[in-house]
Amino acid sequence: MRRFAPIIFLLFFFSGFSQNRPLLYNVDDLPQSLLQNPGARIDFTRHIGVPFLSQIHLSAGSTGVTAYDIFADDGTNVNQRVSNVMREITSGDYFSINEQLEILSFGWKMGARGYFSAGIYQELDVFAYFPKDPALLAFEGNADYIGQDFKFSDANFMGEVLTVYHAGFNYKVDAKLTVGGRFKLYSGIFNAESTGNDGFFRTVETPGGPNFYLHEVRGLDVTVNTSGYASLKEEEDMTVDKAVAELLSRSFFGQNGGLGVDLGFNYRVTDQFSINASIQDLGLMFHQKDVENYNYFGSFQTNGLEPLFPELDGNEPTIPYWEIFEERVDRNLQEETTNNTYTTWRPLKYNASFQFGTGKSILPCDYLLSKKPRFMNLFGMIISGVNRPKGPTYGVTAYWDRKVTDNLRFRLAYAVDEFTLTKLGFMMSSRFKNFNIYLAANDIIGYTNLAKANSASLQLGMQFIFKDL
Repeated sequence: MRRFAPIIFLLFFFSGFSQNRPLLYNVDDLPQSLLQNPGARIDFTRHIGVPFLSQIHLSAGSTGVTAYDIFADDGTNVNQRVSNVMREITSGDYFSINEQLEILSFGWKMGARGYFSAGIYQELDVFAYFPKDPALLAFEGNADYIGQDFKFSDANFMGEVLTVYHAGFNYKVDAKLTVGGRFKLYSGIFNAESTGNDGFFRTVETPGGPNFYLHEVRGLDVTVNTSGYASLKEEEDMTVDKAVAELLSRSFFGQNGGLGVDLGFNYRVTDQFSINASIQDLGLMFHQKDVENYNYFGSFQTNGLEPLFPELDGNEPTIPYWEIFEERVDRNLQEETTNNTYTTWRPLKYNASFQFGTGKSILPCDYLLSKKPRFMNLFGMIISGVNRPKGPTYGVTAYWDRKVTDNLRFRLAYAVDEFTLTKLGFMMSSRFKNFNIYLAANDIIGYTNLAKANSASLQLGMQFIFKDL
């Protein structure tokens, strides 16, 4: 079990934060909207992103606990604060970190109805459920939990760093319907995951037995799969700096690969009302190189040490109770390291929304929608989520999108998700001739005191966007 610590440390070293980005969804004059819905309606004819700066996305969140809950300077004992948090938080609470850096982005109109786009981005995604039972057992022990099961299934996490090469096509079927798809090649840099674990530890009273308590581990079956980690661990004098440098050197050509697709559509019911939906990262990663798996399994039962006190002469050694106990534990609770290949699903993301426009504008019309009118005010609602090991996470966002001029727009949003019921967001996009820059921040209330915030999200980017060939 000691191997867990360095793996988890490496995952969280790349700090970053929910994957869905509602502030950019349905923004028809930003190329990044095509990454969330390849069938989105757009109003430009070509684009090229500023390398490494066309999209920088950082977001993080935790349900059930904030930094303030642990580190509050309120005169209370930190151990008591930790104990209080551990009693309140559940095994369904989780920590999420996501980071995405767009390395290359470009696209152009193809024919009268199509738009081709492609690029490269690097992504970090970490998701971990709070291991309540193992943490409670380690922090408080079992004295106050006689007869209670401590479940090893609470240990459930995944994390990966990868590079994504993608190409997509957006196609206007007719004046109402636009569809699109995106093909992705995944290049794995690092992965660690432990899901589907089983077993429990329990202490029960046995006043009629050889000792007052019986301790047992039943059906222990815990596996941690890793790829891209074994080579770092085996190198001599490996430091954090060296590990980061090695991982960065794999950024463009990782050791493991995978395939995935994005699909989406936009349907204009009337000139003012439209609906759309998309799925992202319907795909698999195949981990075949630099793979190492750590397995812990078995069952064990003990009444504790039962010392005897026989009469010994000066030449007889004492009974090695602890060595005997360790041998019994090692014989029944085993640790095994293997190099078995494994496959993981990418975290599937989904979006669905509707949008209503008011106030016809005099702005240039959308070339993909047969010169249908645009509107100064757009009101919409987005339902989004991500598939996770214990079920999907989700959020609902309502927004007002205001197109001030052809070169300036902003969006105000209010969201409800598993992190908070009061998430306010703001996005602004501005263009100077063909140069466009945007900034989006979610959970603005949380920025006033990050220590008390359950989540935070920031996006920014710049690119050249052209509306006429």
